Amino acid sequence: MTTPATVAGKVFLIVYGLFGCAGTILFFNLFLERIISLLAFIMKACHERQLRRSGLLPPNFRKGPAMAGVGSLVGWKPSVYHVMLILGIFAITLSCCASAMYTAVEGWNYVDSLYYCFVTFSTIGFGDLVSSQNAAYQNQGLYRFGNFIFILMGVCCIYSLFNVISIVIKQVLNWVLKKFECRCCPKCHKSSARLGRRNAITPGARLRRHNISVDADGQYDSDTEGRRLSGEMISMRELTASNKVSLAILQKQLSETANGYPRNVCINTRQNGFSAGVGALAIMNNRLAETSDSR
Repeated sequence: MTTPATVAGKVFLIVYGLFGCAGTILFFNLFLERIISLLAFIMKACHERQLRRSGLLPPNFRKGPAMAGVGSLVGWKPSVYHVMLILGIFAITLSCCASAMYTAVEGWNYVDSLYYCFVTFSTIGFGDLVSSQNAAYQNQGLYRFGNFIFILMGVCCIYSLFNVISIVIKQVLNWVLKKFECRCCPKCHKSSARLGRRNAITPGARLRRHNISVDADGQYDSDTEGRRLSGEMISMRELTASNKVSLAILQKQLSETANGYPRNVCINTRQNGFSAGVGALAIMNNRLAETSDSR
């Protein structure tokens, strides 16, 4: 159990740790991106094979320009739940193999070996069980090399699995919040029951005609206001002001369609609430299809 004892050693550890930990996190993120890309490629190939067997794809179908005409494969990405299942199976298999090695070499029982694998792979590191602490081992060089490989691969797999689980937890929390949204507030139900049709003009709209703002993905504020009474009249000025927003949004959508953007991936991630994310979460959002709306 080597630790720094002098002041110079402790200062060196702090400086070295800043760059070392940052480089390690970068390595884990790159590993996560590569493993997700590999899983997406394999799962998409299996999906194409399943479609070909079901007759939805022609037998001589090849990747290329013809894929644009196949609606079932355009923008297809693997489900985050399938990726979580695959990573979980791989992490369990790796832990079982490493536990068998630790049981045979260190003399621990199998449950303690599994416990050590989880504590080590998740970087918790209690220190109650530590490998390679004996003075000598049989085939010591081979054992240390295997220990290094198991710990490196185990940490990468558990890191990737934790990031996938965090996305699933976020999806579950969003689903729960939608279920309980405004259930404890009767006023919200009353206001939602009195919502008017789109572009309905309220009596005070003329006073707000100079404060109309156009948002890229927004809606006119009359969507959240009450409907106009059937006996009231609207002026041409109010009608023109209410249609400015719809006309501007239509022009923006036509311009984006002509220029070929925004991409469908961005639209999907914004709809399911996963447009945000930093680091590993951003990688997962770009590589996976969050299917919280469809599940």
